Amino acid sequence: MPKNSAPFEILRQKLKLRHLGIKSSFAKNHPHIKLDLEQIRQHSAKLLTAGALGSTLLLPPGQEINVQPMPQTVVHALNPTFELPYPPQDWLKEQMRQVLPAIKDPWAMPFLTSGEEKVIGKIIEKATGISAVAALEGERLNTVYGYIGAEQHLRRWPGDSIANHGELANVEGMAPGNGGFGYFARGREDKEGVEREKYYVVVQLMYFPDWGKRTRYLADWYKWRKMIVVNPDNGKAVVAVIGDAGPAAWTGKHFGGSPEVMDILGGKRYKKGRVLFYFVDDPANKVPLGEVQHKPGSLEYKPILNPMDELNNLTPKQFNNE
Repeated sequence: MPKNSAPFEILRQKLKLRHLGIKSSFAKNHPHIKLDLEQIRQHSAKLLTAGALGSTLLLPPGQEINVQPMPQTVVHALNPTFELPYPPQDWLKEQMRQVLPAIKDPWAMPFLTSGEEKVIGKIIEKATGISAVAALEGERLNTVYGYIGAEQHLRRWPGDSIANHGELANVEGMAPGNGGFGYFARGREDKEGVEREKYYVVVQLMYFPDWGKRTRYLADWYKWRKMIVVNPDNGKAVVAVIGDAGPAAWTGKHFGGSPEVMDILGGKRYKKGRVLFYFVDDPANKVPLGEVQHKPGSLEYKPILNPMDELNNLTPKQFNNE
């Protein structure tokens, strides 16, 4: 299906936050099928719906997670007295090479145990000085590791046009509708809103197991939520905000990024790749949006208090995220 075709855009728009009837519509049309969305987060996705298509998407069993001992080089690197032996971006790339498993099946979430998520978050913090956490205020994504795909520009204010979106305006074009949270800015002079659209990312809010029960709260909580996105294949990272819902499960992608986000992560031809998606724990709002400069200490970097102690206290079931 061509990306710019009408059917594609219709499907995309149906996945916006304004169309929240997926779960109820599915239950009404297919009462004989019992759907337990909680399994998406706690175990692995076996069944997701594409309500806009009026059919179900059956998924294979979750990816088997083999918990391997953490490489000693990684354990040593997380010591609070450890100093990076070479440029932080290169060091981050090397650590990701050692700890990240391959994604064998893009539909078989989760891909990491909770213990692995914590270690990776500490590695990101060590390399960037940014506090990266998999869970924040009791909220978490269905996965922090997966594939990202390129998204289009979104309207920042009423009357906005693609001509106003800078040098990357024509890389992906502009979506015909607004983002799931509406306009990003009050007008051209709203610099903060302009920055939000420039560095926005997309997460699959509509597949949260409790989305139907806590829609309003979750929509408010995730709106403009600050994230750090890391490309493990080159160590590049960007801080962005959640600005829309998607992509659809059938695409095999778990996240989306604005043209500027994708350019930072992999260049102008970068359309899809593995990424890590972590919340930025930044209550004072001191971490700016945009490309991460990999300078530990530049953002009031806090020494990591021996994260391996925390992991060693986890039971096998906790480490396996059971």
